[in-house]
Amino acid sequence: MQSVIRIILQRLALGLLTLFVVSIVIFTAVNMLPGDFAEAILGQGATPEAVASIRRDLGLDQPPITRYFQWLGGALQGDLGNSFAQANFASFAGADTGVSTTVAQQIAPRFENTMFLAAVTAFIAVPVSLTLGILAALFRNSVFDRATNVTTLTSISSPEFFLAYVLILFLAVLNPVLPSLSNIFDGMSFGERLEKTLLPALTLTLVVTAHMMRMTRAAIINLLASPYIEMARLKGMSPMRVIVKHALPNALAPIINVIALNLAYLITGVVVVEVVFVYPGIGQLFVDSVKIRDIPVVQACCLIFAAAYILLNLLADILSILSNPRLRHPK
Repeated sequence: MQSVIRIILQRLALGLLTLFVVSIVIFTAVNMLPGDFAEAILGQGATPEAVASIRRDLGLDQPPITRYFQWLGGALQGDLGNSFAQANFASFAGADTGVSTTVAQQIAPRFENTMFLAAVTAFIAVPVSLTLGILAALFRNSVFDRATNVTTLTSISSPEFFLAYVLILFLAVLNPVLPSLSNIFDGMSFGERLEKTLLPALTLTLVVTAHMMRMTRAAIINLLASPYIEMARLKGMSPMRVIVKHALPNALAPIINVIALNLAYLITGVVVVEVVFVYPGIGQLFVDSVKIRDIPVVQACCLIFAAAYILLNLLADILSILSNPRLRHPK
């Protein structure tokens, strides 16, 4: 038990170190983006004095190292700063409204929408992919297995935006079953929200199901040649029972890893899908903030993406260790 706790603590320490390195990369990359928020707000006719004044008010005139540690210190305390566009646009226009929108307030509802989309996708994709993977391993080299492989390879090879437009064509235009735009707003019932979310969720399902299904199939087939599987077959067990009861539990480690990686993709890779369906999630907010150079919001979105990806990878490592005793005692 102590060895498991030590391994988990080592993974957590490595994850925090990775997140610190990623935060440096995020800050450097975001601040290297072309364009300037002050110039974007004031327009082409902005004078150098006005641009310098706005940059001074926003703290953009400070050295990058100072701004990085201020941002990192605030993030550690849960303060991601104030949105340039929301908090300062009125004052730049000459009006003092006294309204200040923090980045956390702006991101919170968008992140909730993205998590809802990821949850709906996972609820559909995980059972479907595991079922298809088990059936493909059970009927290996059959017509079903070959058709499933061709379908999954096609979905993996197709970009997300292409799959999204194909689904819009068939499910929203030619056969108006689902809405083509995801107009999510406060006060919607769960059924209405689910209906608006279903089309982007199906798009993401086509992408992530292929990876999980193929890994499940490969992991199970790899174990079917093991001696204990042969012994179970010689005892007269049915092929389905052999796979579900004996092969699947021992294949959980790689399957858990690929599921966790794909769940991380559902949070970090939704940008294109959210833009296509105009889904009000964190990916759409990220794109809108990049357009207007709202640096605090862009940095916060990137940090959330990185933290979610690292956290789910750590969770996959820990679950793999707990599910496979050989990983707890590598020697």
